[in-house]
Amino acid sequence: MSTNNLSYNDQGGSDSAVEVGQETTPTSSNAGAGFGLFSTNFKKNDDLKEMLESNKDSLKLDAMKRIIALIAKGKNASELFPAVVKNVASKNIELKKLVYVYLVRYAEEQQDLALLSISTFQRALKDPNQLIRASALRVLSSIRVPIIVPIMMLAIKEAASDMSPYVRKTSAHAIQKLYSLDPDQKEHLIEVIDKLLKDKSTLVAGSVVMAFEEVCPDRIDLIHKNYRKLCNLLVDVEEWGQVVIITMLTRYARTQFTSPWKEDGLFDENSETAFYESDEKKTKNGDEKKSYMMDPDHRLLLRNTKPLLQSRNTAVVVSVAQLYWHLAPKHEVGVITKSLVRLLRSHREVQYVVLQNIATMSIQRKGMFEPYMKSFYVRSTDATHIKSLKLEILTSLANEANISTILREFQTYVKSQDKQFAAGTIQAIGRCATNISEVTDTCLQGLVLLLSNRDETVVAESVVVIKKLLQTQPTQHSDIIKHMAKLFDNIAVPMARASILWLMGEYCERVPQIAPDVLRKMAKSFTSEEDIVKLQTVNLAAKLYLTNSKQTKLLTQYILNLGKYDQNYDIRDRTRFIRQLIVPNEKSGALGKYARRILLAPKPAPVLESTYKDRDRYQLGTLSHTINTKASGYLELSDWPAVAPDQSVRNVEVIEPVKEWAPSLGKTGKSKLSKSSDDKFYSDSGEEKEKGSGSSSSEDSSSEESSSEAESDEEKSSSQSSEESDKSSSQSEKSSSESDSEQKKTTKKPPQKKTVKPTAKDRSYLLPIVCGPGERLHGFVSKQVPVSLSLFSLCILTPCPLSCAALLLQVSGPAFVPEKSHDLLHRMTGKGLSAQYQFPRQPCLYQPTMVSVQISLTNTTDHPLEQIHIGDRDPTGLDMHCFNAIECLLPEASVTVSLGVDFNDSTQAANFQLCTKEDQFSVSIQPAVGELFLPATMTEQDFRKEQGKLLGMNESSATITMAAENTTRQPISRQVATVANLGVVPSGQDNIHRFAGKTASSGALVLVTVELRELSAALITINTEKSVMGPMLLRDLKPFQEPKAKMNELP
Repeated sequence: MSTNNLSYNDQGGSDSAVEVGQETTPTSSNAGAGFGLFSTNFKKNDDLKEMLESNKDSLKLDAMKRIIALIAKGKNASELFPAVVKNVASKNIELKKLVYVYLVRYAEEQQDLALLSISTFQRALKDPNQLIRASALRVLSSIRVPIIVPIMMLAIKEAASDMSPYVRKTSAHAIQKLYSLDPDQKEHLIEVIDKLLKDKSTLVAGSVVMAFEEVCPDRIDLIHKNYRKLCNLLVDVEEWGQVVIITMLTRYARTQFTSPWKEDGLFDENSETAFYESDEKKTKNGDEKKSYMMDPDHRLLLRNTKPLLQSRNTAVVVSVAQLYWHLAPKHEVGVITKSLVRLLRSHREVQYVVLQNIATMSIQRKGMFEPYMKSFYVRSTDATHIKSLKLEILTSLANEANISTILREFQTYVKSQDKQFAAGTIQAIGRCATNISEVTDTCLQGLVLLLSNRDETVVAESVVVIKKLLQTQPTQHSDIIKHMAKLFDNIAVPMARASILWLMGEYCERVPQIAPDVLRKMAKSFTSEEDIVKLQTVNLAAKLYLTNSKQTKLLTQYILNLGKYDQNYDIRDRTRFIRQLIVPNEKSGALGKYARRILLAPKPAPVLESTYKDRDRYQLGTLSHTINTKASGYLELSDWPAVAPDQSVRNVEVIEPVKEWAPSLGKTGKSKLSKSSDDKFYSDSGEEKEKGSGSSSSEDSSSEESSSEAESDEEKSSSQSSEESDKSSSQSEKSSSESDSEQKKTTKKPPQKKTVKPTAKDRSYLLPIVCGPGERLHGFVSKQVPVSLSLFSLCILTPCPLSCAALLLQVSGPAFVPEKSHDLLHRMTGKGLSAQYQFPRQPCLYQPTMVSVQISLTNTTDHPLEQIHIGDRDPTGLDMHCFNAIECLLPEASVTVSLGVDFNDSTQAANFQLCTKEDQFSVSIQPAVGELFLPATMTEQDFRKEQGKLLGMNESSATITMAAENTTRQPISRQVATVANLGVVPSGQDNIHRFAGKTASSGALVLVTVELRELSAALITINTEKSVMGPMLLRDLKPFQEPKAKMNELP
């Protein structure tokens, strides 16, 4: 189940190592060298101390890279701790991050030296860079010294309130470390966990739930208010966080909801009687049973986890599968089958865990996996333990309909060169024969044929299985016992020889002539046999003595004398016991009278069961289920409660400050609003109050879902996020209304409040929101409200946590407008209608968040084209302002129209249909990342200040080689402006050129720096709040800065 996912792994500082690697790789100009840390031609490490103590940051940085490489290879670098810890206060950000990575690894081993720098770590907790703050907390929590527990507790509490979700995530990891160091801090840590559970960031959710599971898994009350939020955030959380959350919610659901299996009644998919029972019986049962209604929160969990069955992470898929197995109604569990079978194409380690879970499921639910039976056929490349699990599953899936197919498959497996697998196949045949009485005789005949196999392992296992099968029908197969007795001399495996001897003794009366002869042969070879064979020989002698003493009396005494002096004490004890039991003498007591009843009593037939029959007592997908024993830290699933607990504990009060603003805001457009729309506004709000716990809970979950979307990486405009939240709220209201369908809606008109006319001072703080007729406010922004926003209102209403500097930037005119146009519709495809588009780089007149696009339409036919307009658009969430329909376009005529598209700061194409009166053509506008910006003006001081805030994950850089003629200011400015619509920032240094702008949709800041270095080298650095757009823009800037490479390609 292990997957290489280091994105948010906190163990050993892996997080920082990944970030450091990402930020330092572009600085190398040699493409062939790559990262270079793991090269085999590395220098000797004797000079590392000297490099760390030098005054040059470049040498220190090189030394730290080599040290981290040594640690990554598993080498011991602890002797360098004193030299490394001296650089913890370095002003170089890259060097400081590497030092923290090292300290996380060795702080616990070198506690005394680490404590000397604790004041530096405390100062770093206030560093402007979020990575430094997080790294300092990680190092602080790695120094496992009880004396600094108060300092760690204070640092964790401060980090839990940090503005950066990455730092808050690190604080959740530190909670677990502090708890293991000092369990007495549990109550204080629970307060921090309670606070972090309310965090709406997807980055924090998985880590804080992991801390909850480690510190206080029994405090279910902390989950109540956050249950719906966690369900809604689940899809966006990183993969290992999803695993932890799903496991926790599975335990939570088993304590808070009633069993959904009640609705299945006594239905058993393996029994047809329950399906074809009479109507009268159903009526009687229906009167006795109460109808089951699934809790809306229970349904919310199942609905939100279902898409994760398509996850690329195996652990996530298995977690969702176990959740459905333990929580879903039986008729819905089948959705997990296809996803689990898909995982069988993965690595053998993954196959092993998945097959174990399927083996447990297939015992109870054969019908789930029977359609995919061929997926469990054994391949020649499978490992032995994988083959055994597939055999187990095929045996469990066997029934009267498919047993012939399975037995044919087993016949092939018996011939396998893998002896262990062949033996397991024979055992599987025995299980099939026991479970399906129709094929018992066929299986027995096949196993008897295997007795003549050349492989002694196959023969031995066949004997053992035949022995078990014969116990079910001993009277009908005496000829098989005779056949096995004839093969006795050719069988060398002790277990098989012991099984034949047991059969001879148990059914000696049915083979009276053969059994004494077998005993005679065993008397000759008794001393050379294995212990298990000797014990069965003694038992055979005793039974023959009781049934045929005339022929076997002397043989029995001889064998008992041999056993009396055997080296094994078990055999000596058995011999002494048997002698006193069957041979009468003066000392033998009354027990001898019952010797026949003791030794020849009928034995119950053995039951051949699956080894996975009882594993369902452990939760699927856990370590305890895999090893079939309770592992340390395992939390058992509780039984379903008989009566559902109060579901109102999961309701969260929604604070809606907009209700207080409504009279003032409504007064602005009072002349435009009709009386009916006012009544609708107030009646809707009254209905929302009267809906009860069900609808309020669904509204709460939808509001939390919209807030989680606001925290996601792909930031959207305020109007669109409100539309999405309304869609999700309508869905959740629909689901909750299913349980409350019997309730009648009552509307109450709330008392109207007196509106106070705001003064001039108060008016300056009012948001200029103008509502159209028939529209109502909902949350912060209306569902369909065209909102006119000032910069101040945008700062409040935007769903993205943008900096104030980005919002207050002044947009300037474009520094350069490229004349390049792109084909939108070719004249051959468009039946004579040709269309091209270009980006004029002008502010969009329709909406500030849109990008302006000019489309040139040309009629190349000999007849006019009518009604040219935009038709259906692809529902990808892109907002588009269409041009007015063109009534008629004459032949050979052209017209230019303007279009507005809100790309949501994404290079995703805008797909739509360009239509005429007779035809429709599917077209798309693909924006380059540089066209999504608006140029901005700012001072050099402001540029540096904002650049200092956008480091770490918000920074991308690369070193390239430039032609000598392109190293002056004008060519550089022109080439950068050609790629991206950015403004030029005045610079006091000749070798540094700066450009600034912001994204059109969300207003995120974009800063580009071109620093000229020696030998025509240049360092391009991009800082932006949109961490995804930085590498994309960097990739587009590289070709324009490398004209030499293009010249070399020319003939």
